[in-house]
Amino acid sequence: MSGHSKWSQIKHKKAVTDAKKGKVFSKMARLISVAARAKGKDPEANPTLRTLIDTARSLNMPIENIERAIAKGAGEIPGAQIEEFTLEAYGPGGSALVIEGTTDNTNRSISEIKFLLSEHDGKLANPGSVLWLFERYGLIIVKTSTDKKDEMELTAIDSRAEDIKFPDNETMEIYIKPEGLEKVKKSLLEKNIKAEGSSLVWSPKNEIKIEDQKAKEKLAKLFEALDEHEDVNEVYTNISD
Repeated sequence: MSGHSKWSQIKHKKAVTDAKKGKVFSKMARLISVAARAKGKDPEANPTLRTLIDTARSLNMPIENIERAIAKGAGEIPGAQIEEFTLEAYGPGGSALVIEGTTDNTNRSISEIKFLLSEHDGKLANPGSVLWLFERYGLIIVKTSTDKKDEMELTAIDSRAEDIKFPDNETMEIYIKPEGLEKVKKSLLEKNIKAEGSSLVWSPKNEIKIEDQKAKEKLAKLFEALDEHEDVNEVYTNISD
Protein backbone atom coordinates (compact mmCIF):
# COMPACT_ATOMS: atom_id res chain seq x y z
CA MET A 1 0.00 0.00 0.00
CA SER A 2 1.02 3.58 -0.44
CA GLY A 3 1.96 5.52 2.65
CA HIS A 4 -0.16 7.98 4.54
CA SER A 5 -0.56 11.12 2.43
CA LYS A 6 1.99 13.88 2.80
CA TRP A 7 -0.69 16.39 3.74
CA SER A 8 -1.98 14.20 6.57
CA GLN A 9 1.55 13.95 7.97
CA ILE A 10 1.80 17.73 7.82
CA LYS A 11 -1.58 18.10 9.49
CA HIS A 12 -0.60 15.77 12.31
CA LYS A 13 2.45 17.89 13.10
CA LYS A 14 0.59 21.15 12.45
CA ALA A 15 -2.19 20.15 14.83
CA VAL A 16 0.11 20.60 17.82
CA THR A 17 0.70 24.23 16.83
CA ASP A 18 -2.92 24.92 15.95
CA ALA A 19 -4.07 23.39 19.23
CA LYS A 20 -2.40 26.22 21.11
CA LYS A 21 -4.74 28.60 19.34
CA GLY A 22 -7.80 26.56 20.20
CA LYS A 23 -8.55 25.79 16.57
CA VAL A 24 -7.99 22.05 16.77
CA PHE A 25 -9.83 21.94 20.11
CA SER A 26 -12.96 23.19 18.36
CA LYS A 27 -12.66 20.57 15.63
CA MET A 28 -11.97 17.80 18.13
CA ALA A 29 -14.99 18.84 20.20
CA ARG A 30 -17.24 18.44 17.15
CA LEU A 31 -15.87 14.98 16.39
CA ILE A 32 -16.29 13.90 20.01
CA SER A 33 -19.89 15.16 20.03
CA VAL A 34 -20.69 13.25 16.84
CA ALA A 35 -19.18 10.04 18.25
CA ALA A 36 -21.02 10.39 21.57
CA ARG A 37 -24.32 10.93 19.80
CA ALA A 38 -23.79 7.98 17.44
CA LYS A 39 -22.83 5.26 19.94
CA GLY A 40 -23.18 6.64 23.44
CA LYS A 41 -21.13 8.63 25.96
CA ASP A 42 -19.33 5.68 27.59
CA PRO A 43 -15.78 5.45 26.12
CA GLU A 44 -15.47 1.82 27.22
CA ALA A 45 -18.46 0.87 25.06
CA ASN A 46 -17.66 3.32 22.26
CA PRO A 47 -14.22 2.67 20.68
CA THR A 48 -14.49 5.65 18.33
CA LEU A 49 -15.15 8.00 21.22
CA ARG A 50 -12.30 6.46 23.22
CA THR A 51 -9.90 7.00 20.32
CA LEU A 52 -10.98 10.62 19.93
CA ILE A 53 -10.59 11.27 23.65
CA ASP A 54 -7.06 9.82 23.53
CA THR A 55 -6.24 12.06 20.57
CA ALA A 56 -7.69 15.11 22.32
CA ARG A 57 -5.63 14.39 25.43
CA SER A 58 -2.47 13.98 23.32
CA LEU A 59 -3.12 17.53 22.05
CA ASN A 60 -3.50 18.74 25.66
CA MET A 61 -7.17 19.57 25.18
CA PRO A 62 -8.65 20.57 28.58
CA ILE A 63 -10.68 17.78 30.19
CA GLU A 64 -13.61 20.16 30.73
CA ASN A 65 -13.75 20.77 26.97
CA ILE A 66 -13.82 17.03 26.34
CA GLU A 67 -16.54 16.43 28.93
CA ARG A 68 -18.64 19.29 27.55
CA ALA A 69 -18.37 17.89 24.01
CA ILE A 70 -19.45 14.44 25.22
CA ALA A 71 -22.39 15.91 27.12
CA LYS A 72 -23.45 17.94 24.08
CA GLY A 73 -23.33 14.87 21.86
CA ALA A 74 -25.34 12.90 24.39
CA GLY A 75 -28.05 15.57 24.34
CA GLU A 76 -27.36 16.79 27.87
CA ILE A 77 -26.46 20.27 26.61
CA PRO A 78 -28.67 22.02 24.02
CA GLY A 79 -27.18 23.16 20.72
CA ALA A 80 -27.20 22.68 16.95
CA GLN A 81 -26.80 19.10 15.75
CA ILE A 82 -23.35 18.37 14.32
CA GLU A 83 -23.01 16.07 11.31
CA GLU A 84 -19.98 14.49 9.63
CA PHE A 85 -19.31 14.80 5.92
CA THR A 86 -16.88 13.36 3.37
CA LEU A 87 -16.34 15.14 0.06
CA GLU A 88 -14.43 13.96 -2.99
CA ALA A 89 -12.61 16.46 -5.18
CA TYR A 90 -10.03 17.03 -7.88
CA GLY A 91 -7.24 19.53 -7.35
CA PRO A 92 -4.44 21.09 -9.43
CA GLY A 93 -2.10 18.81 -11.37
CA GLY A 94 -4.57 15.93 -11.56
CA SER A 95 -4.57 15.43 -7.79
CA ALA A 96 -7.38 13.55 -6.05
CA LEU A 97 -8.63 14.76 -2.65
CA VAL A 98 -10.77 13.34 0.13
CA ILE A 99 -12.05 16.04 2.47
CA GLU A 100 -13.51 15.11 5.87
CA GLY A 101 -15.23 17.46 8.26
CA THR A 102 -18.06 18.23 10.67
CA THR A 103 -20.75 20.89 10.38
CA ASP A 104 -24.04 22.17 11.75
CA ASN A 105 -25.11 23.16 8.20
CA THR A 106 -24.10 20.72 5.46
CA ASN A 107 -25.37 22.83 2.55
CA ARG A 108 -23.39 25.85 3.75
CA SER A 109 -20.19 23.86 4.25
CA ILE A 110 -20.38 22.20 0.83
CA SER A 111 -21.03 25.54 -0.85
CA GLU A 112 -18.06 27.18 0.89
CA ILE A 113 -15.70 24.29 0.14
CA LYS A 114 -16.85 24.24 -3.48
CA PHE A 115 -15.94 27.94 -3.70
CA LEU A 116 -12.49 27.35 -2.16
CA LEU A 117 -11.82 24.58 -4.66
CA SER A 118 -12.84 26.77 -7.61
CA GLU A 119 -10.50 29.51 -6.41
CA HIS A 120 -7.53 27.12 -6.60
CA ASP A 121 -8.19 25.23 -9.85
CA GLY A 122 -10.11 22.46 -8.12
CA LYS A 123 -13.64 21.12 -8.21
CA LEU A 124 -15.95 18.74 -6.37
CA ALA A 125 -16.17 15.22 -7.79
CA ASN A 126 -19.15 12.90 -8.06
CA PRO A 127 -19.52 10.51 -5.08
CA GLY A 128 -17.41 7.41 -5.61
CA SER A 129 -15.27 8.83 -8.41
CA VAL A 130 -12.33 9.56 -6.07
CA LEU A 131 -12.78 7.29 -3.05
CA TRP A 132 -11.97 4.18 -5.09
CA LEU A 133 -8.42 5.55 -5.41
CA PHE A 134 -8.01 5.28 -1.62
CA GLU A 135 -8.22 2.61 1.07
CA ARG A 136 -9.45 3.00 4.63
CA TYR A 137 -6.95 2.19 7.37
CA GLY A 138 -6.51 2.63 11.07
CA LEU A 139 -3.41 4.66 11.90
CA ILE A 140 -1.53 4.54 15.20
CA ILE A 141 1.30 6.99 15.82
CA VAL A 142 3.93 6.18 18.43
CA LYS A 143 7.17 7.80 19.51
CA THR A 144 10.36 5.87 18.85
CA SER A 145 14.13 6.36 18.65
CA THR A 146 16.97 5.05 16.51
CA ASP A 147 18.06 2.47 19.08
CA LYS A 148 14.52 1.16 19.57
CA LYS A 149 13.36 1.33 15.96
CA ASP A 150 13.95 -2.33 15.02
CA GLU A 151 12.51 -3.66 18.25
CA MET A 152 9.36 -1.55 17.99
CA GLU A 153 8.93 -2.46 14.33
CA LEU A 154 8.97 -6.17 15.21
CA THR A 155 6.47 -5.54 18.01
CA ALA A 156 4.16 -3.75 15.57
CA ILE A 157 4.44 -6.62 13.10
CA ASP A 158 3.61 -9.09 15.87
CA SER A 159 0.54 -6.95 16.59
CA ARG A 160 -0.61 -7.54 12.97
CA ALA A 161 0.30 -4.22 11.45
CA GLU A 162 -0.51 -3.99 7.73
CA ASP A 163 2.27 -1.49 7.07
CA ILE A 164 4.80 0.60 8.99
CA LYS A 165 6.24 4.00 8.08
CA PHE A 166 8.90 6.20 9.70
CA PRO A 167 8.22 9.84 8.66
CA ASP A 168 11.15 10.86 10.88
CA ASN A 169 13.59 9.33 13.37
CA GLU A 170 11.26 9.88 16.32
CA THR A 171 7.92 8.78 14.86
CA MET A 172 6.51 5.44 13.77
CA GLU A 173 3.21 5.16 11.89
CA ILE A 174 1.45 1.82 12.17
CA TYR A 175 -1.29 0.99 9.67
CA ILE A 176 -3.89 -1.65 10.41
CA LYS A 177 -7.31 -2.66 9.17
CA PRO A 178 -9.97 -0.28 10.58
CA GLU A 179 -11.70 -2.96 12.65
CA GLY A 180 -8.41 -3.85 14.37
CA LEU A 181 -7.49 -0.34 15.52
CA GLU A 182 -8.49 -0.69 19.19
CA LYS A 183 -7.21 -4.25 19.45
CA VAL A 184 -3.77 -3.30 18.17
CA LYS A 185 -3.63 -0.23 20.45
CA LYS A 186 -4.38 -2.47 23.42
CA SER A 187 -1.80 -5.02 22.30
CA LEU A 188 0.88 -2.34 22.01
CA LEU A 189 -0.03 -0.86 25.40
CA GLU A 190 0.39 -4.28 26.99
CA LYS A 191 3.95 -4.16 25.65
CA ASN A 192 4.48 -0.66 27.14
CA ILE A 193 4.07 1.14 23.83
CA LYS A 194 1.59 3.99 24.20
CA ALA A 195 -0.06 5.59 21.18
CA GLU A 196 0.58 9.31 20.73
CA GLY A 197 -2.44 9.47 18.46
CA SER A 198 -4.75 7.22 16.47
CA SER A 199 -7.43 7.68 13.85
CA LEU A 200 -9.06 6.27 10.74
CA VAL A 201 -7.41 7.60 7.58
CA TRP A 202 -7.69 7.42 3.80
CA SER A 203 -4.47 6.15 2.22
CA PRO A 204 -3.94 6.33 -1.57
CA LYS A 205 -3.61 3.01 -3.40
CA ASN A 206 -1.17 4.64 -5.81
CA GLU A 207 0.56 7.99 -5.51
CA ILE A 208 1.29 10.38 -8.36
CA LYS A 209 3.97 13.05 -8.60
CA ILE A 210 3.30 16.61 -9.76
CA GLU A 211 6.18 17.95 -11.82
CA ASP A 212 4.73 21.36 -12.71
CA GLN A 213 5.86 23.93 -10.13
CA LYS A 214 2.84 26.18 -10.61
CA ALA A 215 0.49 23.26 -9.99
CA LYS A 216 2.43 22.39 -6.83
CA GLU A 217 2.08 25.95 -5.56
CA LYS A 218 -1.66 26.03 -6.31
CA LEU A 219 -2.13 22.71 -4.52
CA ALA A 220 -0.23 23.97 -1.46
CA LYS A 221 -2.43 27.08 -1.34
CA LEU A 222 -5.54 24.92 -1.68
CA PHE A 223 -4.42 22.77 1.26
CA GLU A 224 -3.87 25.86 3.39
CA ALA A 225 -7.27 27.30 2.45
CA LEU A 226 -9.05 24.05 3.30
CA ASP A 227 -7.16 23.72 6.58
CA GLU A 228 -8.23 27.22 7.55
CA HIS A 229 -11.90 26.34 7.03
CA GLU A 230 -13.55 25.76 10.37
CA ASP A 231 -15.56 22.74 9.21
CA VAL A 232 -12.68 20.83 7.59
CA ASN A 233 -10.90 18.30 9.81
CA GLU A 234 -8.70 16.31 7.41
CA VAL A 235 -7.58 16.46 3.78
CA TYR A 236 -6.07 13.41 2.09
CA THR A 237 -4.40 13.36 -1.31
CA ASN A 238 -2.75 10.90 -3.69
CA ILE A 239 0.24 13.19 -4.29
CA SER A 240 3.67 11.85 -3.36
CA ASP A 241 6.46 13.89 -1.77
